[in-house]
Amino acid sequence: MKKQLLCTSAIALGVAAAAPASAAEWNLDWGGFMNTHLAIGDLGGNVTAGVDLDGDGFDILQTGEIIFTPSITLDNGLTFGVNVQMEALNAAGGADGIDEAYISISSDTFGQLDIGSENSAGYKSMVAGASTTSLFINSPSISAFIPFSAVLPGNFRQAAISSYTEVGGNNDVNRITYYTPSFNGLTVGVSFAPSGALNANTSGFGVDQNTVLSDIFDIGINYSQTFGNVDVSFGARWGTGDAPSITGGGAATGLSDPETWGVGFQVGVSGFTFGAAYTENDNGAAAGVGDQEGYSIGVAYDAPGPWTFGLETYFGEYTGTGTGAADETYEAYQLGASRSLGSGVTWQVHLTYVEADDEGTVGTDLDGTVLGTSINLSF
Repeated sequence: MKKQLLCTSAIALGVAAAAPASAAEWNLDWGGFMNTHLAIGDLGGNVTAGVDLDGDGFDILQTGEIIFTPSITLDNGLTFGVNVQMEALNAAGGADGIDEAYISISSDTFGQLDIGSENSAGYKSMVAGASTTSLFINSPSISAFIPFSAVLPGNFRQAAISSYTEVGGNNDVNRITYYTPSFNGLTVGVSFAPSGALNANTSGFGVDQNTVLSDIFDIGINYSQTFGNVDVSFGARWGTGDAPSITGGGAATGLSDPETWGVGFQVGVSGFTFGAAYTENDNGAAAGVGDQEGYSIGVAYDAPGPWTFGLETYFGEYTGTGTGAADETYEAYQLGASRSLGSGVTWQVHLTYVEADDEGTVGTDLDGTVLGTSINLSF
């Protein structure tokens, strides 16, 4: 046995010595962003049926991440990289404050392979209405000032409040994703995640897959090209997964497998960019979630000089989640302007209106108007 070990070690050393030395060195890149919002809000409605809401005032919101992206390109042309995104202000990414963490292997001919805690290829392939500010209405961001989740189900990454959907609303779970090289602007990506409940430094071993969303598959298509002075972008996605077959107590749930799909586009010409998207989440009749759909529409104008102006709207609907199994709706409108102050520095202003409504006979609703400004740093 000792001789075998010595022989094996000698072979390993011989292979290492025979391998060509690489002159490549690690590129220790890092960057990130910090957005600071100041806003005045006026809220109204009936968050609790029959009880009037009267809310207004001034508030401050900060969001930011430090993103580490070291990489190395080997002599064979493959680039190996790391992407670790650390929340700058709180533990929103988890107990350790890490939002996303994954490795990538890529080249111009190979495409890109991502492994780790990250959004799916479908999510990252989508295109939606043009947006001008960093306080998005095509996401839960605006809820920091207008808390519409007091009325609506608090579903993240789903169609009623965002075009950027995931199967069952899973987010940044451990998955494998492959993107093809760009073929004249066309890229196709596919993703697989074993579980919708695990991310970062956790694995699925020991987790009963009968009790969680599992075997999640996504596909995304993105096309971006310029024809003369016209820029065109198109995105589409579809995904599905296996619904839990039993509850924690062992009873059958009777849920069908969830799906999500969406299409979106943007066209830019002469400084104007117009975009729109439609998305759906079929959640398999999961209690309190419901099937969802949403529309995103937005136009932006990049004026001569440092200013960009935009108008955006989002319409979303939940099926059967309201009082008496009624529908619930989300509407948002935003007029915004952004001024570049220098490399990676922008100043933005916006006027935003949001309305959330439970359309049941004993309904609850919330509406809010926010006038805000922000300084956005990207480095």
